Amino acid sequence: MAAIRVVIHGATGKMGVETVAAVCREGDLELVGAVCGSDRGGALSTPGGDVPLVVGPEGLARLLEETRPDALVDFTNAAAGMEAAAVAAARKVNLVLGSSGLSADHLAQLDALANDNGVGIIVAPNFALGAIVLKKLAEQAAPFFDYVDIVESHHEMKIDAPSGFSLALANSLAGQKQFRRNEAERENLPETRGGSVNGVTVHSVRLPGRSAHHEVVFGAAGQTVTLRHDTLGRDCYMPGVVRCIREAAARPGLVVGLENVLGL
Repeated sequence: MAAIRVVIHGATGKMGVETVAAVCREGDLELVGAVCGSDRGGALSTPGGDVPLVVGPEGLARLLEETRPDALVDFTNAAAGMEAAAVAAARKVNLVLGSSGLSADHLAQLDALANDNGVGIIVAPNFALGAIVLKKLAEQAAPFFDYVDIVESHHEMKIDAPSGFSLALANSLAGQKQFRRNEAERENLPETRGGSVNGVTVHSVRLPGRSAHHEVVFGAAGQTVTLRHDTLGRDCYMPGVVRCIREAAARPGLVVGLENVLGL
C-alpha cells in the first residue's frame, strides 16, 4: 500500500515541529512538503530528508499542485487555517485541522467545503487521548450535579480564551441541562465570575510555564467532584494527529472532535 502523502501547514511552529517529527516516524506516512509564515530558505530539514518549504497561500497552492498530497495538517490560527482549507479542499486534499479559534461559522464553512469537494475534514480542539477521556467522564457525571465550573490554563502566548477544547466541553455539558450558577450580589471586580454557557462557568488562566490544563469541578451539597487533565508535553498529541491523518481520507465530510474519530 502506498504511503499517505502529507503536507504540514504551520510546520515551523511548536505543534508543527512535533507533527513533522511524528509523520517522519511513521512508515505509512510520507512528508512531502511544509508551509510557514515567513521565508526560511525554501527547504525544511527533517529526519527523512529535506522537503520543500513554502510561504503563504500562493506557495501552498503551488506546493499542492507539485506534490499532490493526500492530506494537509494545519496548526496555525483560524484565519490562516480557513484560507489553507479552501485552497486544499479545492484540490481534493483531505484535511486535519488543529487551528486555534475556529467558530461555529468556520465549522459551517468547513462542512460546505467537505461536501462540495468530496473530501474528509477532521477538526479536533484537542488531540490528547486523556483530554477526550476527561470530556467523556464529565459528560457522564453532568446529570448528577447542578453546579459546574471549568478552569483551563495555557501559556501566555495563546491567542484565544477560552481554549477551543474547554469551549467544546462547556457546550457539551450545557447541552445536557441548565446548570445553576452563583450570581454575586456585588461584583467588586468585573468579570471575576468568568464566562457562562447555560450555567456552566468557564475560567481562563494564561501564564508562562503552563502548557494545557483542563479541570472540571462539579459541586453539590457537602461535596465536590474534580476531573483534571494535564498536558506535560506536546508529544501527547501526536498519536491523535497521526490517527486523524490516517482516518481523514476514509471519512468524507466534516468530523468534529477526536472522540468521533475514536468512536468514544
